[in-house]
Amino acid sequence: MNDAPHYDVIVIGTGAGGGTLAHRLAPSGKRILILERGGFLPRERDNWDSTAVFVKGKYRAPEFWLDKHGREFPPEVNYYVGGNTKFYGAALFRLRPEDFGELRHHDGMSPAWPVRYEDLEPYYTQAEHLYRVHGRHGEDPSEGQASAQYAHPPVEHEPRIQQLSDDLEKQGLHPFHLPIGVDLVQDAAGRATPSSVCIRCNRVDGFPCLVRGKSDAQVVCVEPALHHPGVELVTGAHVLRLETDPTGRTVSSVVARLDGGEEARFSADIVVVACGAVNSAVLLLASANDRHPRGLANSSDVVGRFYMRHNNLALMAVSKEPNDTQFQKTLALHDWYLGADDFDYPLGGIQMLGKSDAEQIHGEAPRWAGAVTPNMPFEVMAHHSVDFWLCGEDLPLPDNRVTLDGDGRVHLALDETHNTAGLDRLRHKLQGILGHLGMHEHHLLDHSLYLHKGMPIGATAHQAGTVRFGQDPASSALDVHCKAHDLDNLYVVDTSFFPSIGAVNPSLTAIANALRVGDHLLERLG
Repeated sequence: MNDAPHYDVIVIGTGAGGGTLAHRLAPSGKRILILERGGFLPRERDNWDSTAVFVKGKYRAPEFWLDKHGREFPPEVNYYVGGNTKFYGAALFRLRPEDFGELRHHDGMSPAWPVRYEDLEPYYTQAEHLYRVHGRHGEDPSEGQASAQYAHPPVEHEPRIQQLSDDLEKQGLHPFHLPIGVDLVQDAAGRATPSSVCIRCNRVDGFPCLVRGKSDAQVVCVEPALHHPGVELVTGAHVLRLETDPTGRTVSSVVARLDGGEEARFSADIVVVACGAVNSAVLLLASANDRHPRGLANSSDVVGRFYMRHNNLALMAVSKEPNDTQFQKTLALHDWYLGADDFDYPLGGIQMLGKSDAEQIHGEAPRWAGAVTPNMPFEVMAHHSVDFWLCGEDLPLPDNRVTLDGDGRVHLALDETHNTAGLDRLRHKLQGILGHLGMHEHHLLDHSLYLHKGMPIGATAHQAGTVRFGQDPASSALDVHCKAHDLDNLYVVDTSFFPSIGAVNPSLTAIANALRVGDHLLERLG
């Protein structure tokens, strides 16, 4: 394929980073090629079926990675247009200003970023507006200054969650409306209007959206980008390696295996990698050559290292009153994000999960049997469930890393016990007030279907940190514009660039950064 066209930019990946970047570049008139390993997610009833999505893992990539002991595990990855945003919960938080500086934790230091909150703030605002985030700045005392209010009002609480919010306030806490990306128009009672795309159902969290009401990268960015002349998308294009010119300073070709099994070469002035933190590191490592023996962008030996994925707990409380909520993901709490009166280190954040249903609870059945009361059937338990997501910061450790073996298999080494003291405290804080929140006390059940059946290493949804950016080429792979220090035309714009991960979902920061890098590339392209 020597006569293949040459592009101004090739973007590899269509998720929060790659999809957003393509959208920012699309109106420029430049020739842009987007390569996506998967296809479009099929729209079918199973999109909203708990057994298909959670129990059988129907849409999960049919691949296995190896842990540090060489044991196989199924990672929580999906290869479709839109990347993992097809399945994310669309909780779109900003990092706190403190997250951009050094932050001391129980087990070590969270490093500073080479940019400040103020540098990213205008892009956070643009990202919130682009991804139709519903929320209200000013409710959460831990958040940073915002230059503009959300373009959409918060998703209203349903009665049981409004009661939970009121009860939390009575405890002296500051619950706030969770910022969530949905295409929702509400009437005065908070219901979806007849013309609203989002219907306020109970399938927002972990399910793809059948009605296109969730702000995923396919719907918000990739499809609109394709309306511009000069923008092309090739699906079923698994990029195997990047080749450089003889100097080693320029990526000269992108080599992909297409759906039919044949290899194709593509070339561009600028190549952007956005495959997700694990697979971006895999691609750079797999592209080793004489000039780059440890992999591309890896003279510092940091590529693949410092993998982070949050310390998470998915928990289910059992309400004394029935919980008829459908759209449960409307509330969050950050009172202990940076510390507590009895703990000097950050604990993290609490937010609502999508509502459990009987199929999910059946999936947990062997571990939960008789956990609350022996005569409570699972359907009744589901009707009374209130679901929480506890998120603590995972610190970047050099030995938490992605490597490739001689057969090209992905290995992921992870210390799953590091810096969990804050998360344990957060669980105890929530446990201690359950009785004041109208819940059965002491019954906070692990909801591990959200966390890959109790295998924390498989929970890769919040992956970050494997191609970190920084000022110093000796300790980072990318510069502040997310360009590789070692190459003149290679950029990385997914969550790989994070030097630390904070304790909120990383998606909005990836989106905001893609817009920031997009502006830099538009300037560079002239």
